[in-house]
Amino acid sequence: MNTVFPPAPSVTVPVVGTNAQFPVHRIYCVGRNYVDHAQEMGHTGREPPFFFMKPADAVLVAAPGCVTPLPYPGLTKNLHYEIELVVAIGTGGKNISVKQAESHIFGYAVGLDMTRRDLQNDMKAQGRPWCIGKGFDHSAPMGLITPKEAAGDISHAAISLQVNNVLRQNSTVEQLIWNMAETIAELSAAWELQPGDLIYSGTPAGVGAVVPGDTLKGCISGLTDIALKVV
Repeated sequence: MNTVFPPAPSVTVPVVGTNAQFPVHRIYCVGRNYVDHAQEMGHTGREPPFFFMKPADAVLVAAPGCVTPLPYPGLTKNLHYEIELVVAIGTGGKNISVKQAESHIFGYAVGLDMTRRDLQNDMKAQGRPWCIGKGFDHSAPMGLITPKEAAGDISHAAISLQVNNVLRQNSTVEQLIWNMAETIAELSAAWELQPGDLIYSGTPAGVGAVVPGDTLKGCISGLTDIALKVV
């Protein structure tokens, strides 16, 4: 194929226990999907799920056993962390039922939904889309993907984030308002899911700001931890 310029290489994430790479198609994110975080953001109850997206090349792979640099983005003075369980889709589909949803999952990873909170809040106040607050470069750090067969009981896994060795977020995946199967069912009614899609499933309470020099460590039991330093 004759292209105007060489196409960008595919974004991939290593798979734990193999030499394989998981090619990323799209990144879907679920908003306010833990009760305590919904309350933290001024909302309550089991409200209908809503979604936003990040570009595939927002992924920043945090290599295990080392601290990965996380560039501080421009235009913001209020960069927030949000620890999340990332669900990797291995089999696509449309209008997937809750009962069948798990069969579409390839694996799981630890992720961070980085947010330019000041820009997001400003766009909200103006009634404008807030992509600029969520979909910037390096806004989707994540660890290696663990195949679901090796991940253990993810539905009851502990999820936590430390900033400079101080615990800031601490919960369990079972506290999701909309669980993974329900989220996949809802998403697949709006978009035809494809192999390679990633779903950032929501964050518990305790979100806050980081500045250059801060270190972050994200953990979900059964998965590969991530460590990053804001630079």
